[in-house]
This record gives sequence, structure tokens and C-alpha cells, in this order.
Amino acid sequence: MVTAKITGSTVKVWDEEDAEEIHSEKYYGKILDDGRLELSFSEAFHLYERDEIEVEDESGEELGRDEIFQRFSDIDEEFDQKFTVYSDLRERGYIVKSGFKFGSHFRVYPRGVNPYAEGDKRDRQHTKYLVHAVPENHTMSFQEMSRGARLAQNVRATMLWGVVDTENDVTYYEVERSTL
Repeated sequence: MVTAKITGSTVKVWDEEDAEEIHSEKYYGKILDDGRLELSFSEAFHLYERDEIEVEDESGEELGRDEIFQRFSDIDEEFDQKFTVYSDLRERGYIVKSGFKFGSHFRVYPRGVNPYAEGDKRDRQHTKYLVHAVPENHTMSFQEMSRGARLAQNVRATMLWGVVDTENDVTYYEVERSTL
């Protein structure tokens, strides 16, 4: 079993061999310069739920599901809906990475691609979707929706809002820019 440790607002896998396996075979996380694997809370919890990692706190104590969920939720108030959308996309076979620099929660690659492929940028696979997770009672302005659609269009992606209902089901709504 792979061991991961909570360190601030991320989770790290310290064993370089385990880190490389999770990263290169399943495309989770980001390999740091020192060989550690840095996972987002959604990635770590998804791997935990699939019995692929165990999670320890800073002191090395193994945590249970409820403790992990509570810790992540205390640090990130949007964790519940972000994890629900992340998990739904992963279970559908998509590769899901952080969308932070694109103003969304996630960037999503098509099934079966390697998001880390080397070579000319024009020949590599690009993000298919930008996805932002929100609860079903979330309200937003037209400007916020427009900003999401324009950012997605700038990277040739489709903007999706992943709306999580009270039963933790996800419905995706596409928002696109239209010019008349």
C-alpha cells in the first residue's frame, strides 16, 4: 500500500518509486524536483477511496475516511463538490488536472491520452474541458459565466459547470460564447 502524508494544503507521496508509478501510470499529481509526488485533496481522496493509498497526518498517524474528509473540508470549503465532480470525471475515464491557472477547478483531457507527452506543442493533446464545480443552489452573475466561457475559448476548450445536487449526482452544463 502506498503511503501519502498531508502537508499543508496538499498531500505528498514520499517514496519516489510509488510516486512515479502513480504519476506515470495513472496521471495523478505532479512530480516535484526532489522526486516526491504532490497530490491535490481531490486526487488523494479519490485514490484513498479506490484503496490505492493510505493517508497519514503530519505526525505519521494513519487517518480514516471521515478524518481525511473533515481535514480536507476544513482547509477547502469547496472540497465536497470539487471531489464529487473530480471523482465523477475520473470514473468516466477522463484525465483530470488542476484548472487553477485557467480560472476553473479542473482541466480535463480526453480518455486515454497522456497529458505529459513530449514533443512539439502543436502535436500534443490539449485540454478538452475546463470544469468548475458548484453546488446546485449556487448563484453567479452573467459576467462570471462569460469569463469562464471566454477563458475556455482562449485555450480551445469547452467550459462546463459541474452542478452537484443534494444526492451528490453531477449534472454538467456547457457554457459557450456566441457572437451574432
